[in-house]
Amino acid sequence: MARYTYIKFYGYVYSLKFTQQISLAENMKLGFIVNPIAGMGGRVGLKGTDGVLKEAIARGAKPVAPKRAVEFLQKLKESTSETSLPIEILTCPGIMGEEEAKRANFSVEVLPMKIGGETTAEDTKTAVKLMVKANVNLIVFVGGDGTAKDILDVMRDGSQTPVLGIPSGVKMYSGIFAVNPSDAVDVVLAFAQNQAEITEFEIMDADEKAIRSDNFAVKLYGFLKGPFLPMRIQGTKQVSPATVDEKENQTAIARFIIEEMHPEATYLLGPGTTVKRIAELLGVEKTLLGVDIYRKGKVVLDVNEKKILEEVRDWEKTWIILSPIGHQGILLGRGNQQISPEIIKRVGKQKIIVAATKSKLKSIEGGVLRVDTGDAEVDNMLKGYIRVVTDYREWRLMPVQ
Repeated sequence: MARYTYIKFYGYVYSLKFTQQISLAENMKLGFIVNPIAGMGGRVGLKGTDGVLKEAIARGAKPVAPKRAVEFLQKLKESTSETSLPIEILTCPGIMGEEEAKRANFSVEVLPMKIGGETTAEDTKTAVKLMVKANVNLIVFVGGDGTAKDILDVMRDGSQTPVLGIPSGVKMYSGIFAVNPSDAVDVVLAFAQNQAEITEFEIMDADEKAIRSDNFAVKLYGFLKGPFLPMRIQGTKQVSPATVDEKENQTAIARFIIEEMHPEATYLLGPGTTVKRIAELLGVEKTLLGVDIYRKGKVVLDVNEKKILEEVRDWEKTWIILSPIGHQGILLGRGNQQISPEIIKRVGKQKIIVAATKSKLKSIEGGVLRVDTGDAEVDNMLKGYIRVVTDYREWRLMPVQ
């Protein structure tokens, strides 16, 4: 039986549909899929990997998803040993799951399918079909919005198998993802113990070609059912409202930050409309969806990690200006992977300037900012509280999880 929860948001009333949790067998069977190329375009500034894998590799991109997959499996193995929860894993051959399971010393069953040296969307779709046929209780995938979209294409036949994403893409605007691999384990364990609701999550379809041209082109592609656990699921990105009040708030924030800027310092400008407003008041160009370097009235546009490391001369006088993603509250690790863990360590937490309008802060679930850099040491360094500029000469301390 379904139940509905109604919430009021920006004057509108929305209904969230929750379906009754399925009854698990004595042994939970989990389907596990790894998209090994997901996220490779992030640090090299390609804003995605679809159709540009060779260019990403040429720029020096390294695989991201396998490490995330191993991290998830290792924690899952440790947690299931402590709780004595019986979980069986059915995964794909080779680099789509089998190799990661071996690295995590996790015993798995491998699907009877073949993959080539370079995996494709059809490999993901084949794996999903086989997993549904094998009656897995939950499908967990490591990838981004593109992988979620491929899974939805298969699920449109009416399959009720719930899905959970482990974030490994560049943007991940869809709501189906856990915040990080560790949170994904918590969701799986809650699901296995019938302590997680099943709800429908928006799957967003991003036009990566348009995004690389700095045009925000994202639309709703459909819905996937998945387990929901508060504060462990990132939710769907909320676009900043194009209202007069919002723009005035962004302008006030920009004025204050500019007044505080050191004339000899270097600033790494993250994506988003709030940061772009700072550049507009400085009188320089700024990419909406990229990372740019500003210093002494000049700007280097759309840089990647390598370019940042080449351009920055004095890390003691370098600052990062960011704005969290609406609703998700993610500060680092989504759409700004060019600002890598190495760069964050060189700059330091004390020289990260966070800007967010009051409406954006209100939209963030749980009132908590999140980081998912892919480096546990850096994530721990960023935890605690951080100052967020919310208006002209106004700020508040926000917790970072």
